[in-house]
Amino acid sequence: MSRCWLTGASSGIGAALAQQLLEQGHQVALGGRCAERLAPLAERFPGQVLLALGDLDDPAQVTAIANRIAQAWGALDTVILNAGTCEYLEPGHFDPALVERVIRTNVLAVSHCLAAALPLLRAGHRPHLLVMGSAVTWLALPRAGAYGASKAALRYLVESLRIDLAGEGIAVTLVNPGFVDTPLTRRNDFPMPQLWSAQRAARHIARRLPGRPLEISFPWFFTLVLRLLGALPARLRLALGQRLARHEQE
Repeated sequence: MSRCWLTGASSGIGAALAQQLLEQGHQVALGGRCAERLAPLAERFPGQVLLALGDLDDPAQVTAIANRIAQAWGALDTVILNAGTCEYLEPGHFDPALVERVIRTNVLAVSHCLAAALPLLRAGHRPHLLVMGSAVTWLALPRAGAYGASKAALRYLVESLRIDLAGEGIAVTLVNPGFVDTPLTRRNDFPMPQLWSAQRAARHIARRLPGRPLEISFPWFFTLVLRLLGALPARLRLALGQRLARHEQE
């Protein structure tokens, strides 16, 4: 069984995935800011859980987490960088502070985790890195400029890093979920087609981990449609986005 570091394990896909991995017998360093949400799993799976609490926006705290993992296990076999956030830009009010918050959590915090995790992965067995992206990177959507930009940056970072790490035998997987029922998406005020539960998303990811795929995308039909629409000429994509924006305002 592998030694895994999972960030964002206290809610949503992360919480469901933590349970999946622990039930499979893996050792899991559970990342989050709230010990109370993670303590029940530590009690339920004694000997398998290492609490990896801290603010991933703070490089010093990320380093401290990695040091704790190194002292406990010596290495990591799997790293799942799942923690992230989502905020929307409102029409007529561009908020650079909002953009900065989203980029800090979704891109910069991931880069801190990568710097801390890669030395541990290099010492692990069949090392595997997974990063939580988003299907939104295939098609620009209204109000999603900050979130989409952060996930598009992650896509490029992951694809480039995959090339750099290939010679070291570190597999790199980008996960592209569509809409998943989580505390973040419950705040959405628009329709979410093909909404999956967090448990279903976690099972889907966990089943595909052994195959070490380049990407894990779901639901397949929704993500396929986004990819096809994203390949349309720019003016058609603009017209589609305007129609979606009008629908949202109604």
